[in-house]
Amino acid sequence: QVQLVESGGGLVQAGGSLRLSCAASGRTSTSWTMGWFRQAPGKERDFVATINWSYSNTYYADSVKGRFTISRDKAKNTVYLQMNSLKPEDTAVYYCAVRSGGNSYYRNSYDYWGQGTQVTVSS
Repeated sequence: QVQLVESGGGLVQAGGSLRLSCAASGRTSTSWTMGWFRQAPGKERDFVATINWSYSNTYYADSVKGRFTISRDKAKNTVYLQMNSLKPEDTAVYYCAVRSGGNSYYRNSYDYWGQGTQVTVSS
């Protein structure tokens, strides 16, 4: 069993920045991949970014490329999502997730999820 706890969300004006953190506990594996997803009100949960735990292969949704950066700290068992140049359309609940195996864009392929952290970007 793996538990994921997100933090770092909040209110920010357009153009601002936030850094989200996701602390993992339990039986994680170096062969796993961490991902960030987001869900806006009334919308589906969409892929944002993913990183392989061991090799740091990263992939981003087109909507966040050049603005968001995913990273991980193995010693702290934590993944981060640095969000710059935030836009109102980035407003959503952001979730971290973990899956066995390599990178994936598909939310149904992830095995464990955090509770989410709210990000609100005002204009």
